[in-house]
Amino acid sequence: MSQAKQYDAIIIGSGQGGNPMATYLAGKGIRTALIEQNYVGGTCLNTGCTPTKTLVASAKSAFEARRAKEYGIHTGEVSVNMKEVIARKDKLVESSRSSQYENLTSTDNLDLIEGKARFTDNKTVAVELNAGGEQVLQAERIFIDTGTKTLIPPIDGLDQVEWYDNRTIMEVDEVPPHLFVIGGGYIGLEFGQMFHRFGSKVTVFHSGERILDNEDEDVSKEMEEILREEGLNIITNCKIKNIKREGEEVILSGEGKGFSEDIHCTHVLIAVGRVPNTEELGLENTGVEVDDKGHIQVNNKLETSAEGIYAIGDVKGGPQFTNVSYNDYVILKKNLFEGGNLSVKDRILTYAVFTDPQLGRVGLNETQAKEQGINYRIAKMPMSKVARAQEVGFTKGFMKVLVDEEKGTILGASILGMEGCEVASALLFMMMGNLTAEQITGTSIAHPTLMEAMNNLFGQI
Repeated sequence: MSQAKQYDAIIIGSGQGGNPMATYLAGKGIRTALIEQNYVGGTCLNTGCTPTKTLVASAKSAFEARRAKEYGIHTGEVSVNMKEVIARKDKLVESSRSSQYENLTSTDNLDLIEGKARFTDNKTVAVELNAGGEQVLQAERIFIDTGTKTLIPPIDGLDQVEWYDNRTIMEVDEVPPHLFVIGGGYIGLEFGQMFHRFGSKVTVFHSGERILDNEDEDVSKEMEEILREEGLNIITNCKIKNIKREGEEVILSGEGKGFSEDIHCTHVLIAVGRVPNTEELGLENTGVEVDDKGHIQVNNKLETSAEGIYAIGDVKGGPQFTNVSYNDYVILKKNLFEGGNLSVKDRILTYAVFTDPQLGRVGLNETQAKEQGINYRIAKMPMSKVARAQEVGFTKGFMKVLVDEEKGTILGASILGMEGCEVASALLFMMMGNLTAEQITGTSIAHPTLMEAMNNLFGQI
């Protein structure tokens, strides 16, 4: 092994927590190494948020063009050119990636090392360089931000057919005639609706009793009704027994209430979950503990079981969202270098699902409140009662908020509706300010806006 190069800090993975940590440390004069095996920017920039939401926008444009006559606007036949759709996505991703790469490589006190990292002990990382050779690094502080990858379910015959994941499905140059989506979670539903709007016949399969089974039952039911009405076929509460290819078709056999006969499709998307990128990190050479799925175990301050080693983002398990990864960086930065005492326990979880309508979540839902034994009251209003939604013709879904029965403050919200993610974000700030239902209903909010509906919504409490 070559002689180790000394750093003050090493970051493995240039995701949405690792990148800002690297530039922050370097800016403080801390000699930092950032190791990245693939592209800078992590999942969010390369195969997650940026490309998928770009494609969602293209799909929504096609959907809106087809329903323009509802607004008195008449157009010709709508066609989708997937090559152009993908090219638009690639251009945006490449622009963002290049900008991040330039920023990282031009930052003083920061070395971007491109290669595959593996621990040899708690303070030493060997990097198999993409350009060839090996480089050995040592540091007293090491941050792990290696993210996750697609979980491949054990389906008989799956290894004999071509299938797609969230990364490869975004490279197809033609609209799939019939896309079979295995997984009724956030990723599966976003892609399912997206490709249906591009023109695919779409079947969504979910082994559980209901899609979005992390959400309250009324949210899952409403989402399923919306997607079914749009034309997606949704199968739940059943099991795929085997899969095979015959000519141009992929044939899936199963058992359960949704499988009355074999399903014939052309493309299969795997979206049943994610697994951490830890199996090749050499963690067995350290004191870092992982769970049975390989997630790095951390305490509420993101410290692992090995002194001086920390974990950021999806690799540690829990909610897997970009904003969580970035907030992990903020917590570590404040605690380690700015005298803070932050904890993940103090974090109000908020996230966005970019189906149409969107699902915006903040704080607790009913299921979680019941599990924690919290007394709450519910206020719920259909989007069809929201003036702004009526005016623009997007009235599907509902707003639901939980309020602490004693204090009157907001415990959480599920906003399934037009711009639901933006509404949930506004509610986050209300929660941070400990506003009560009474204070909100006594506020004059601009008309006509979505947030104006808060007056009527909280007025139910």
